[in-house]
Amino acid sequence: MQYEQAYSFLIRKFETGLPSYLTYHNVEHTKNVIKVAEHLAVAENISGDDLDLLKTAALFHDAGFLQHHYDHEANSCKLARKYLPDFSYTAEQIETVCRMILATKLPQTPYDFLAQLLCDADLYYLGGDQYSTYAERLFNEFKKFGMVKTRTEWEIRQVEFLSAHSYYTNTASREREIQKQINLQQLKEKFESSFTPHQKVKLLEVVQDILLMIAGVIISGYALKGFLVPNQFFDGGITGISLLVHELYKFNLGLVIIVLNLPFIVMSYFSVGHRFAFMTFISVVMLSICLLLLPDFALTTDKLLISVFGGVFLGIGIGLIMKAGAALDGIEVLALYTLKRTSFTMTEIIMGINILIFAIAAFMFGIETALYSILTYFSATLCIDYVIEGIQAYTGVTIISGKSEAIKYQLVNNLGRGITVYKGERGFLPGKFEISAECDIIFTVITRLELRKLKNLVYKVDPKAFVFANTIKEASGGIIKRRHH
Repeated sequence: MQYEQAYSFLIRKFETGLPSYLTYHNVEHTKNVIKVAEHLAVAENISGDDLDLLKTAALFHDAGFLQHHYDHEANSCKLARKYLPDFSYTAEQIETVCRMILATKLPQTPYDFLAQLLCDADLYYLGGDQYSTYAERLFNEFKKFGMVKTRTEWEIRQVEFLSAHSYYTNTASREREIQKQINLQQLKEKFESSFTPHQKVKLLEVVQDILLMIAGVIISGYALKGFLVPNQFFDGGITGISLLVHELYKFNLGLVIIVLNLPFIVMSYFSVGHRFAFMTFISVVMLSICLLLLPDFALTTDKLLISVFGGVFLGIGIGLIMKAGAALDGIEVLALYTLKRTSFTMTEIIMGINILIFAIAAFMFGIETALYSILTYFSATLCIDYVIEGIQAYTGVTIISGKSEAIKYQLVNNLGRGITVYKGERGFLPGKFEISAECDIIFTVITRLELRKLKNLVYKVDPKAFVFANTIKEASGGIIKRRHH
C-alpha cells in the first residue's frame, strides 16, 4: 500500500475540485479526520496495515463530494475502487476501506473495530470546544442543499442528534463525552432562550388561576354544606366516596376528602405532571379548610331542588378549578392510571366506579336517596362540561403557526405527545388574499387536563399561533401518552 502517494494525489484533488460552498466538508475536515483517526488508533493499539487502511478510509470517506453531496459515501467508495489500485491496494483491502466509509453514513453502522474508529473520528468534533464553529459551517451547507429550512429546525435536529449519539471507542468516549454533554446543554439553553420574554407565562395568568381556584373551592364547599351533607345526598367520584364515609362513620368530611384524594394526587404527579399535582393538592386542602369553617345549613328540604342545584353548584365549583389547571376529585386520575392497565375505556372505568358508589348508597340509605344522588351527579357533570366549554376526556387540538418546527419539538419532547402533521397553506387574509405561505398543520390528541399546559407551550413559542380544539368522545391506539419520560 502506498498511502502517502494516495494522500498527496487525493488532497490535490480536494484543493482544486471541491466547491467553495462546502464550508464543512472541505479539505480541512478530511485532514482533521485523518489526524483524529490516527490518534485514536494509536491509543487503541492499532498499527501496521490496519492503521494504513484506517487512514486511507479517512482520506476517502468524503471524496464523494467531488461529484455530488447526495449519497456521497457510495460515491466515495466508487472513487476508492477507481484510484486505489494505482497505489498498490489489493481488491480485499479496497473493500475493507469501503466498508469503513459506508459505516460513516448516518445513522452510523460500524461492523468492526476499524469502522468504529473512523466513525468516532468523523464525529469527534461533537465533543470539542469548537463544536459551535463546525456546527455553523455544517448548517450553512445543509441550507445550501435544501436539507434544512430554518435555524430553529437545525437547532432541534442538533439537540436530537447529540442526545442520541454515543461514541463507540473507549478513547473517544473518555476524551469527548463530557464536553459533548456540555455542548448539548448549551445548545438546549440557547434554544430555550430564543423565546422572547413576553411569551412566558404572565403573572396575571397565575393570579387568574388562583382566583378561579378560590372561587371554585368556595362554591363547591357551599354546595356540599348547603345542599348535600345536611340531606344525606351523594355525588360520584372521590367526593361521593368521602360523603359515604362521612355519613357511615361520622368522620370529619374535610379530613376524609384530603385522605382519600392524597393517593391520587401522588399518582397524578407521575401520570399528568407536577404542576397539576401541586395545584390539585392546594385545591383539596383549601376545600377541606372551607368545609371546616362552614357550618351545616340546609337551604331547602325539597329533594328535587337539592339534587339538581346541589349538583349545579358543585359542578360549577369543580369546573372553575379545572379551568385553573387543577382538579378537585381524583376519579379521573384513577381512570387515567387504570386505563393503562386494562382494556376498558376511560368512560367505562369512571362509570364502573360511580355505579359501585351509588349501589352502596342505595343499600345503606335507600333507593330513593341513591336515585336522587345519581341526578346530583349528572347535574354536576353537565355543569362541569359547560364551565370548561364542553371539553371531554380527550381533546383534539389543531395548531397552525409559522413556527411549526419549534412547536412540534415542544409537543413531542416537553408535553410527551405524538403528533400528526398535514401540509397546508396559511394566509388568505381579508385585503391580502393573494398572500399565502406553505406551513405544517399540527394535530395532536390530549387529555382535557393538559389543554392549559399545551396552550402555554404553544404560545411560548408563537403568541400569534392559531389554536383550536374539538371534542373527542373516545380515543385509543396510536401514541396517546400521558407523560413525557
